[in-house]
Amino acid sequence: MTPALPRPVVLVTGAALRLGREIALTLAAAGWRVAVHYRNSAEDAIKTVADCDGLTCGAAAFDADLSSEAAVRGLLPRVIAHFGRVDAVVNSASTFEHDSAASFGFAALDKHLHSNAGAPILLAQALHAHVVSRGALDGEPEHAGQCAVVNLLDQKLWNQNPDFFSYTLSKAALEAAGTMLAMALAPRVRVVGVAPGLTLTSHLLSDVQFAAHHKLSPLGRSSTPADVASAVKFALENSSITGTTLLVDGGQHLMRFERDFSLM
Repeated sequence: MTPALPRPVVLVTGAALRLGREIALTLAAAGWRVAVHYRNSAEDAIKTVADCDGLTCGAAAFDADLSSEAAVRGLLPRVIAHFGRVDAVVNSASTFEHDSAASFGFAALDKHLHSNAGAPILLAQALHAHVVSRGALDGEPEHAGQCAVVNLLDQKLWNQNPDFFSYTLSKAALEAAGTMLAMALAPRVRVVGVAPGLTLTSHLLSDVQFAAHHKLSPLGRSSTPADVASAVKFALENSSITGTTLLVDGGQHLMRFERDFSLM
């Protein structure tokens, strides 16, 4: 009898709250064991772990400051030590702070680049090294396309406006890195982008404003958390997709917005 394969393990950054939590729960329901990353939201991370545990066998929380290179480099080894393996990384955590061309400075750019681009690249690098070493220990390489990195991007990259200047630059860097990483890490690790539209409200939008802006798309609505999580699951499970981005936004990238949704 062929032994059952272990359930795959995915690290989801920023999984304590909001979109990251939705992604974690969706993957747990699909049979993934989930490493729930958080920075400061320990109590919320523990709840996400408990909710994931109710859906599959195994979840655990891991704290890390993604602006720290040392913390990022130490994150995947901690997950591997707990679960014994990692098969995928979903980079959902993002720094999102407002600046403009007028207020732009190196400090804001560095802050966004470190957590939004640098950390995902280091985690992709670490996953690839882990998969290579795992194949060497097993005596045979991993099957092509079995392991993957999914980077959360933004429809803003295809529909630019001048708001959130450093954030947009950092996501543009991550999108470009996705193409290069897909080439560099093949065939063992795939790299896919998922770019949502307006998905969740914030303190910058009233409920009425959010509802109105959410309808601004060719399909009459933008993305929901479930839509985005479903796209992430699809990207992880389809072994022939790499080096491209799935835009999940109701077509908002096809429209022209002069300002960010939060400032319209």
